[in-house]
This record gives sequence, C-alpha cells and structure tokens, in this order.
Amino acid sequence: MDFWQRYRAIDARDTRFDGQFFTAVRTTGIYCRPSCPARTPKASNVTFYETSAAAHEAGYRACKRCLPEAVPGTPAWNVRQDIAGRAMRLINDGVINRDGVAGLAARLGYSPRQLNRILGQELGAGPLSLARAARAQTARTLLVSTSMKLADVAFAAGFSSVRQFNETIAEVFDMTPTALRRTVRQSAPVTGATALTLGLPYRPPFDPGIFSFLAVRAIPGVEDGTPTSYARTLRLPHGDARFRVEYDDGARERPLTLTIGAVDLRDLPALLSRVRRLFDLDADPEAIDGTLAADPRLAGSVDAAPGMRLPGAVDPQELLIRAMVGQQITVAAARTALTQLSAAGSHASAPGDGLDRLFPTPAEVAAAGHLLRGPKRRTESLLHAAEAMAGGRLDFGYGDDLPSLTAALLPLPGVGPWTVGYVAMRVLGAPDIFLANDAAVRNGIRALDNGTNHLSPDFRETSPWRSYATMHLWRAAARPAARTTIPAKGTP
Repeated sequence: MDFWQRYRAIDARDTRFDGQFFTAVRTTGIYCRPSCPARTPKASNVTFYETSAAAHEAGYRACKRCLPEAVPGTPAWNVRQDIAGRAMRLINDGVINRDGVAGLAARLGYSPRQLNRILGQELGAGPLSLARAARAQTARTLLVSTSMKLADVAFAAGFSSVRQFNETIAEVFDMTPTALRRTVRQSAPVTGATALTLGLPYRPPFDPGIFSFLAVRAIPGVEDGTPTSYARTLRLPHGDARFRVEYDDGARERPLTLTIGAVDLRDLPALLSRVRRLFDLDADPEAIDGTLAADPRLAGSVDAAPGMRLPGAVDPQELLIRAMVGQQITVAAARTALTQLSAAGSHASAPGDGLDRLFPTPAEVAAAGHLLRGPKRRTESLLHAAEAMAGGRLDFGYGDDLPSLTAALLPLPGVGPWTVGYVAMRVLGAPDIFLANDAAVRNGIRALDNGTNHLSPDFRETSPWRSYATMHLWRAAARPAARTTIPAKGTP
C-alpha cells in the first residue's frame, strides 16, 4: 500500500487494517491503529510504520485511546517469505529471548550485523527493538487480562529484569504497569495455582470449522477437540505446557478464549505465538474471502463459511511425522496409527482435562518402530526422518521459507511434493499452496463442480490464497455425498 491508500484507510477508520501498519502523528507524538476514533490528522503530520517497534524507535508512544498493541498481528509474516517475514516469525516465537540476536541470525544464515541492517531497512527497527515491542505487547495482554504479580508479568513477557519491564512499559504506553492494568476492568484474581485465561483478538469473520478440522485428527491423551473447543499438551523450550481454546458463537463479539492450564512462564510468549499460528488469528479473512468468492467454483462455499482459517502447527517436527504417517490413508486411519504411536511419548508433567501425554519426540519415534503399522517402506521412511531430526541432521521450522523447506524435506525417502506442500501450509502458514494431487482436493473439486471447466485446474485465479481454497475443497470433500468418489488422503 502506498501513502495515500493508507491515509484513506485511516480516514475511513477501517478496522481491517488494524495491526497491518501503524499511524504516527508528529504533532502529538503518539502512534495509533488505523481505526483510531480520534480526529483524522493532517496528511502532512502523518508517518506510517510497518511495525510498532519502528514507531517506538522514532520516539512515538502508543495511543491510550485506541490501544494499537491490542489488535491482531499482520498476516504479512506468512505472506512474506523474505528474510523480514522469516525473522518476525522467529522473533514472535521467542527466539531472541532464548538465544539472543546471534542465535536468530544463525538460524537465518546471516551475521548479526547483516540482520540488523536488513531489518532496519525493511521494517524500520532492528531485531532487539522488534523483540522489545513483542515483549511489551505480551506484557500488556497479561496486565489487562490477569492479576498476575507485576514481577511475574515481567519475566513471563520475556524481560530480563523488573526495571527493564517498568522502563519499557513507561516508554511505550506512557503509563506505569499499575496504571495500564487499571485501564481495563479486572476479572477474578489469578493465583499461582489457577489457570491463566486470556482473550485472543482476531479479525472477523471467524469460521469455527477449524475446531472440527483439529478435532477429527485429535490424538487421545495428547489432544481433545469439539466443534467449538480444542485442547492439547505440547513441549516448549523450558518444559511442557497444556492449553485450551474455546469459541463462544452465542456471545457478543464471538470471543476466542485461551485457558493455559500449565506452562513455564518463560515459555509464555512462545505459547501465545504458537496458539495464534495454530488458529491463523492474524489472517485478513475479508481480503482472502473476496478473492476466493470471485471464483465461481468457491463462491457458494465462501458464502456458507466466511472467515475460514488455515490450521497451523505448534511443533514443526511433530507435524512432519503426522504428515508422513497420514500419506495415502484416510484421516481416521491416520488417527488410529498416531494414537498407537503416541504410546511412545512421555507423560505430561502437569496432566489435566484428560490430557496426560506428550506427542513423542523424534528420538522417541525412532525408538518405537514396533508401534508403527503399515507398509514397510513407509515405516522405514518415517524412522529415517525421525532419526535425522533426533540427530540434528534435519532442521527446519518457522524461520524457513518455501525453497529452504523444500531443500530440507524433499531429499528424504518417502517425502514427495504433497508432504512438502502440506508442511509448508501448516508450519510456515504459506498462503498459496495448492495440493493438486491430493485425493480429497480432487473430491472437493468434483463436489463443487458447476460447469466451470474453462477455469484453471490449479485454481491460480485464487492466488495468493490457494491454501485457503484447498481448505474449502477439503471441506466440500468431507460432505457425505462426496465420500463416495475417491478415497481421500489423510491430510493429518
């Protein structure tokens, strides 16, 4: 978007652009979200920034009226596969908090100096400033949503000291942490033995079909799902965690609520980032649906299910194992095989809600060949991939782009373009993947066939949102009438 497109968006107070850029006003020294209800500033006084960190660096403070840190993030970090997008995915996952700038740079294949220069040019702020903004956003969420002690909030958000926390909150929000907490009415006090409950902001509309997608693939003891809720255990850098996300379609504004049953507070930023990725909460559904609905094959499906989301992954290595297990078999068969394999996983340190086990690590999978069922060749391929991940020879994750992910996975025995594409969709959030050889996709095309044979078979008309077109086709294939055609691939 150019300057005047953004200016028209703030003049219209268009909520669709909240979180996608920030408006700084020189005469007031503050920055706002595009939908801020304050009077539209003169264009000559406005500067637009890609990130809130860039506005901080330029000396601006967050608006107390529109709270620009309280909105969903930008979908650009999934759409963009360049170094800036890859870096932001890793920063949001807490890599700088754990490994510093040097660790982030090493994962991306650059020196710290090069990375600082690139991010400064692309985003207006270096990696430390971007991480600082992410910590401030996490801290604000905890301050206004819980009654955690301020010291606990500071370390949970990733700050190294209470003093650093106090200084950052004052600089970003022009308030003390206590004053910021008072801006929102508090719920019941939170103690150390009580679960944390947080609201998850998103851009409407939101189609709850993602809950059903996850529920039919849920592994007992590791996951639990219903049409409006999903819970699971997962392994994070400092220990394991347990969470539940619930959707209330009957309440005003249809809130999504995250309840964290167990987590090491140092892992809280990573958990929040991965939950948001899992439910695709930073997506721009109106932009996506507008493109998909222009294709006559998908118009009816988009009208019936606006705001469909692209399921992410809370653990890249787990997702590859699940994808390989599910190749060429049904969803039900893949779930059965994964349930058997889950017996190799360790017990959760804080079981609850019927969840008492963690999905096996690659090392545990490699040692559990006796639990694997199916063709010998597929079993051997899975064990080979698990051994490579356990031994550090295969390393991939949120910081990859599609070419690097393909280079890492495609040489593996038993891994083809379908598996690479599926992992890219769910781990990277890559929005423009079309799984042309997927049997369920072909079933979905048949189910939605309305005589539009003149359109491209790879749905290029819906680019750059073909991953979302794939989700609509999978949903169409899951209807009872569509199940009588071709047996559907697992899409685990």
